[in-house]
Amino acid sequence: MKEIILSNLNIIEQRIANACREYNRDPSEVKLLLATKTVSADNIKIAIEAGYPLIGENKVQEIKQKYEILNTVPHRKHFIGHLQTNKIKDILKHDVTCIESLDRLDLAEKLHQHLDRRQMKIDVFIQINTSNEESKFGIKPEEAEPFIRAVAKFPTIQIKGLMTIGLFSAETEKVRPCFQMLKTIQKHITTLNIPNVELKELSMGMSNDLEVAIEEGATILRIGTAIFGQRIYPDSYYWNENNN
Repeated sequence: MKEIILSNLNIIEQRIANACREYNRDPSEVKLLLATKTVSADNIKIAIEAGYPLIGENKVQEIKQKYEILNTVPHRKHFIGHLQTNKIKDILKHDVTCIESLDRLDLAEKLHQHLDRRQMKIDVFIQINTSNEESKFGIKPEEAEPFIRAVAKFPTIQIKGLMTIGLFSAETEKVRPCFQMLKTIQKHITTLNIPNVELKELSMGMSNDLEVAIEEGATILRIGTAIFGQRIYPDSYYWNENNN
């Protein structure tokens, strides 16, 4: 399995390098996040030790299960799934450095309360539902500005970027408008100079559409399948609120 993972990482690296060259992007601006849902801690360790220290988990339960093994290697952990308020304690206890999926004011309020008690701060991305699909979490694009203004008032929450999942489609041109919309929102919010808001990161693009994401301005690519292989669960399993 190690040889397969390392080979796949090389292929992804080449795809990223080629896309950056083609679309005149600085490769140092594009980070690879290992999307590690259902991936064993041992296999994740292989990728981390190969020089890819940024991982993203969808489920709090998996973070807890893998914590001890992964704690033996230096890495950074983002939470990229739908977060329930009753799981905030576990997120903070298990060294998550960024929540990429902040999409509700009640979640921001509860998160601030937990952080304030612990005298901690955390980075967050605001999740935008750019595909307008009912099955997706995330705030509506037109609500981005008022929502970001409201969250920015919490001193413990540092808004560092935007995240979107994009349309689930094998046709990358159908996904492109989702990425373009996220970039447009980033540009608009940046001009407002809202205190405590620094939208430098755009987390968008996965295994099938990373080239389009790079072309449209992604700074974080969430890649899982192309590195670790096909998952045994459908995508809907990871966005289901009851499966956290």
